[in-house]
Amino acid sequence: MIVQGFDPIADSDARILILGSMPGIASLEANQYYGHPRNAFWRIMGDVYGAGLKRPYAERTTILKEQGVAVWDVLKLCHREGSLDSNIKDEVPNDFERFFAHHPHIQRVVLNGGKASSSFERYVAPVFQELVVRSAPSTSPAYAAIRYEAKCERWRDALTAV
Repeated sequence: MIVQGFDPIADSDARILILGSMPGIASLEANQYYGHPRNAFWRIMGDVYGAGLKRPYAERTTILKEQGVAVWDVLKLCHREGSLDSNIKDEVPNDFERFFAHHPHIQRVVLNGGKASSSFERYVAPVFQELVVRSAPSTSPAYAAIRYEAKCERWRDALTAV
């Protein structure tokens, strides 16, 4: 099945860009980034920025934008059966030249998981080498190799460490 991602959550003055790979089925059905109820993304954003799941989605995205955080995916579209990143094929990256031209204050990119990291390295890093890039553990419920507390701490470091 062909899967197409969402438009970015971003204001023009964003300083941090969080990149995933491609929304899963639950996110696509909810029409929300990280829409799977067990995905730790919004729980982490709640702990770091106060943009947690107790707030409506629109309010969470507003809080992130107020904090200078943008959210997007490396991929614009791909072919994928199910929601696993390992099933992604025929990937097409988003237009990062245009994005960075409209968001010139981005200084840091935080990559959500391994597929986002490998796709970023393939499509984006060769062109935008001046960015500070940090990898964070996947917030996906499929990645349960570390406890939530450790995952959140690694995310906090990726978002804030100098």
